[in-house]
Amino acid sequence: MINVLFAAGRHRWKQYERPLRRAFSCAGIRAELSPDLEPHIAEYVIYAPTKETPDFRCFTRAKAVLSLWAGVEDILENRTLTQPLTRMVDRGLTEGMVEWVVGHVLRHHLGMDADIANPDHVWRFDPPPPLARDRQVAVLGLGELGGACAHSLSALNFSVAGWSRRPKRIDGVTCLHGPAGLKSTLARAEILVLLLPLTSATRNLLDAGTLSLLPAGAIVLNPGRGQLIDDDALLSALDAGQIAHATLDVFREEPLPKSHPFWAHSRVTITPHIASETRPETAGDLIAENIRRCEAGEPMLHLVDRTAGY
Repeated sequence: MINVLFAAGRHRWKQYERPLRRAFSCAGIRAELSPDLEPHIAEYVIYAPTKETPDFRCFTRAKAVLSLWAGVEDILENRTLTQPLTRMVDRGLTEGMVEWVVGHVLRHHLGMDADIANPDHVWRFDPPPPLARDRQVAVLGLGELGGACAHSLSALNFSVAGWSRRPKRIDGVTCLHGPAGLKSTLARAEILVLLLPLTSATRNLLDAGTLSLLPAGAIVLNPGRGQLIDDDALLSALDAGQIAHATLDVFREEPLPKSHPFWAHSRVTITPHIASETRPETAGDLIAENIRRCEAGEPMLHLVDRTAGY
C-alpha cells in the first residue's frame, strides 16, 4: 500500500478524488489516497499551492512531489522543497490551450471584433483579410503547450515561426532560438503568442524595446505568464498604435484589480485565466503513471529542472 497525500486544497479534492482513484486502479496501484495523511507517512504528495505554504522538510518519506500545475515558479520559491518535483503536462490542458490560442488567433486574423461589436448596425464591406498562408504568426516558447499551438496553427496554413531557448524542430514551423532568433521572430510577428515559462531570463521579456521590434499594428496574445510583459510598456505601445490589440489571460496580480488600466482600455481583451485548466480526468493518468514509474525504478515524466526553472 502506497501512501499518497492530496495537498492541493479541499475544493480540488472533490474534483480529483474519483479520477485519481480510477487512474490508480487502471495503473495497478494500491494506494491510501487522502487529503488528511500525516506528512511523515506520505510517500507521494499531489500538490498545488494554497494559502498555507507547507514545510516540505516534514515529508521525510516523500519520494516525489507531483504538481497539478504546468507552471512551477511559485512552487520553486519554497526553499524547503528538496524532493523531486514533476510538473503537469496533461493532454487535456494542452488541448484546452490549443483551442484558446487558435480561437483568438482566428478572431484577430479575421477581424471578427468589428462585426461582433457593431452598435450602429452598419452594413460595412471592408476588404477581406489575407489568407492564413499570408499571415505571420509567432509563438514564443516551444515546450509542450507552445509546440502544440505552433503545430496546430501551421496545420491551419498560417505562416508560423517559433522561438525557444534551445533549438527545436517542429514540422511546418520555422524554429529559431537565441538572441538573434528572438529579434527575427518578433520582427515578423503580426500576431504574437506568449507561452514561455517564467524565469529570471523571461521576466519582462516583452518590454518597450522588444515591443518596438514587432510590426506596427501587431496583435499580442498572452496565455502564458503575466510577468512576461511589462504592463506599462504594453499600455504605451497600445496608446501609440504600435500594438493594435492585446488579448490577455494572465496577469501579475490575479484576480486583476478593478483599478488596473487594462480593464478600461478599448484595445485590451481580458479573459480570467481560463486559457487552459488542468483536467482531473486526464491529469490523474499522468500522476498514476509517475507513481508507477517511481515505484518501478523508472525515470519519472516531466521532472522539473530547478536550474532552468521548469
